[in-house]
Amino acid sequence: MVKNEKFQRAPLVLAITAVSAFASGAYAQEEDKVGVAIESKPQVAAPQIEELMVQGRLQSSAEMLINERLDDEVVTDVLGAEMIGRIGDSTVAAALKRVSGLTLVNDKFVYVRGLGERYSSTTLNGATVPSPDLTRNVLPLDLFPTSVVESLAVQKSYSADQSASFGGGNVDIRTKGIPEDLTFSFEVGTGMNSETGGDVLSYAGGDDDVFGTDDGTRALSANIEAAMQRFQGDLSVAGIRDTLIAEGNEYANAQEAYAAAQALNRELALNLNRDIAIADDSSTPDSDVKASVGNSLYFGDNWELGFLAGGSYKSKWRETERTQRNHAFPEERINTRTKSTYSVDMNGSLNLGLRYADEHELETTSLFLRNTDDETSISDYFNENRQVSDGRGFRDYQLKYEEREMVVNQVKGSHRIGAETKSLIPAGLLNWVPDELSVDWFYSDATATTDIPNQVSVSANTATDPVTGEVLSSEVRVAARSADFRFTELEDQVTNYGWSATLPLEFSSSTLELSTGFARIEKGRTYKQTELLLDILEVGDNGFLNGPLDQVFSDENITDTDNNFVFDRSPSNKQSYIAATLTDAVFGKADWTLNETWRVSAGARWEDYNQVALKWNPYGYTVEDPQITSDIEELESAVYSQEDVYPSVSLTYMGSWWAETFQLRFGASKTAVRPDLREITDSLYIDPITDERVRGNPDVRPSEINNYDLRGEWFFDNGDNLTVSLFYKDITDPIEFFEAPISDTDRLRELVNAESGEITGIELEGMKDLGFLGGFMESFFVQGNVTLQESELVAGADADAPTNQVRTLAGASEYVVNTLFGFDSPDGGHSATIGYNVFGERLYLAGRNGAPDSFEQPFHSLDLTYSWYPTEEITVKAKMQNLLDDAIEIERAGVIVFEEKPGQSFSLSAQYQF
Repeated sequence: MVKNEKFQRAPLVLAITAVSAFASGAYAQEEDKVGVAIESKPQVAAPQIEELMVQGRLQSSAEMLINERLDDEVVTDVLGAEMIGRIGDSTVAAALKRVSGLTLVNDKFVYVRGLGERYSSTTLNGATVPSPDLTRNVLPLDLFPTSVVESLAVQKSYSADQSASFGGGNVDIRTKGIPEDLTFSFEVGTGMNSETGGDVLSYAGGDDDVFGTDDGTRALSANIEAAMQRFQGDLSVAGIRDTLIAEGNEYANAQEAYAAAQALNRELALNLNRDIAIADDSSTPDSDVKASVGNSLYFGDNWELGFLAGGSYKSKWRETERTQRNHAFPEERINTRTKSTYSVDMNGSLNLGLRYADEHELETTSLFLRNTDDETSISDYFNENRQVSDGRGFRDYQLKYEEREMVVNQVKGSHRIGAETKSLIPAGLLNWVPDELSVDWFYSDATATTDIPNQVSVSANTATDPVTGEVLSSEVRVAARSADFRFTELEDQVTNYGWSATLPLEFSSSTLELSTGFARIEKGRTYKQTELLLDILEVGDNGFLNGPLDQVFSDENITDTDNNFVFDRSPSNKQSYIAATLTDAVFGKADWTLNETWRVSAGARWEDYNQVALKWNPYGYTVEDPQITSDIEELESAVYSQEDVYPSVSLTYMGSWWAETFQLRFGASKTAVRPDLREITDSLYIDPITDERVRGNPDVRPSEINNYDLRGEWFFDNGDNLTVSLFYKDITDPIEFFEAPISDTDRLRELVNAESGEITGIELEGMKDLGFLGGFMESFFVQGNVTLQESELVAGADADAPTNQVRTLAGASEYVVNTLFGFDSPDGGHSATIGYNVFGERLYLAGRNGAPDSFEQPFHSLDLTYSWYPTEEITVKAKMQNLLDDAIEIERAGVIVFEEKPGQSFSLSAQYQF
């Protein structure tokens, strides 16, 4: 790195960084301590600039990204680490909304070209990985911090080397690789959010909460687990009494037996963690620490050994207020929730690499991710049973500690029998192998887990102001389900391995590349939920019911014989299941290029897909109530198999029409989208994101999609670029959620196959250096992309009385807009970027029986990132997000039925790197 060096500014001073940004759909004029001068010819009378810093890493990585996009035979967008860092997005999910045609839903899931999260797949370094999401097989992308990312590749058109479960596109998260030289980085940061004040809701947790893991405080008691075995899952007073008698215990009469069982039932209740009083606590500013170190060692002329190790820790408090309304009675039936969340993110990574003579390469990647949210909330609501004007309402106290983890171990190799390798083998035994033949292989083993110990919900009654709905007093409800204690364990494991072989052939005026390969994906998932109830059926004196929750459920009150506390396992506890998939695939491709002008790539993938999902009763101990059904018909209906061939073809023209570099691509393919594992059981579960009830469907079928893409790409020598993409997707049997009949208070969504669906759209991307305006504007650039699309879904006969038989696809918006306005100071000491993102109105939930549809409203996101480089090694960065302070809103029949403000976030960080 060179500093304070005079140079002549060439007209293409920003060309490399400008064109490199095209690879990510974003202009990477990332002088990020950098000014890179590129002279295509000698310049005359160019102005002198006093300071220049050159960072070869940025230039080389930018060139790699642009070359990848140009060389790929299908439509692909690539977002590099430099642009991600410049904009300041902290998670992969947030970063991906900068790519054309992509929108972010629930801060976790990416919709590609208007298709829901089930239509988008995610891989890590090319391998399939599991999901810690409780109700979806798709990977929540907020789990991945951008600090571990080298680049994000979004493949929007299908090729035979990808899994056939390909709808809108595939997102490949590529982790950072081995550095060429010694590198070290250390970063500290802090921040805050405008919606999070000094006091937040909290409760007594465990000693290890600061590390994002429970120390056992919340865990299900071993005494209760033993009681489950002893009483064969029936913890009711009657069930305990029957077991006590069966064990040979003698009682004078039935009343005495019942009293003994009742006493034991209450003793078991004392094993629950009831230290659950909700109180105000002081929040702390965000904290963020990252560090990494890496190096490569060289042995002789041919051997290279490298490593990269890194880790990070982040914690933050967030407080939000959410308001929900019934669209027909918006002033009378309202749900207002205040929630405080303490989040901890931890990750660690280790990469090892061994290379020999550029002919053999072996790399390993080990990654640990932990994301924990500790939520405390109070919800006050009114429904058809108690309205605001009644002066009475309901209250729910909720505690939820959710710990998500992922452990990934990957190894991959790339081999070519070149001159150096052949020289090691005596007698020329390998001389017959073509030097160009390459073989690549990989093996990935990953496990994702979610642990929710002691998720608590307590129900209360409130006295309220009949005009404003303000709560005047509350007391815990005397009724069934006074308190609900839920314990959830999820384990999702994926083993993915395969190989591919590629042979390039050169002819006088053309080249041909032949490739083939095999892949296997083994996926297993277990979901165990234990739901325990503590009912208050009667009290001697209700004076204690309005006290703190730990006192309401104190040992004294539970064991008091004047009170009737009853402990039991929920009879509706039928959420647990086990599921597995096995996919074998073989593909073949041919890629032919003629005169460096025409390129045809065609291939096909054969996949044998097998799936099974079974209800599981972990506490089934009898033939009448088994853990797994033995019914032949039910077992047969739980298994699904599909074998098919998925073709793809791509045609590319390469020339110089209107620009120095021009490419026109056309692609066509057939793919499939399969239901999630849980969705093919008929169990009823609560979606943890929407808080809505969801019912699966054993009869749901995979969707088949015909994909068509046309993309024109123009690269100009001055760094400007333009891309125009047209796409069309025809979907048979699309998998969609429809509203199902239920009470006014609750919402129920059910999964069905609609009859058909289609989506048509156009994507426009461009970058313009503002230097043509002269003077000071040479330091500015503007980049943007716009997606315009239309979608249509025909509901069909399986949907239950939908209001509209023909409607848009759920989650599809008519437009998506991303713009960036950037500044790089001439001396390389400062840079700033303003990013704006908005999506159009999109369908949230389709109504039934004449009820109106509900639509999520546009969210206008405006973010500002400023970086200062006081020295070559130090970077100080300030980020401000959601400057417009926009709110998340869902509208139904002109009424805002959902509203939540994420607030404005501010952060400041300092990094030392060499």
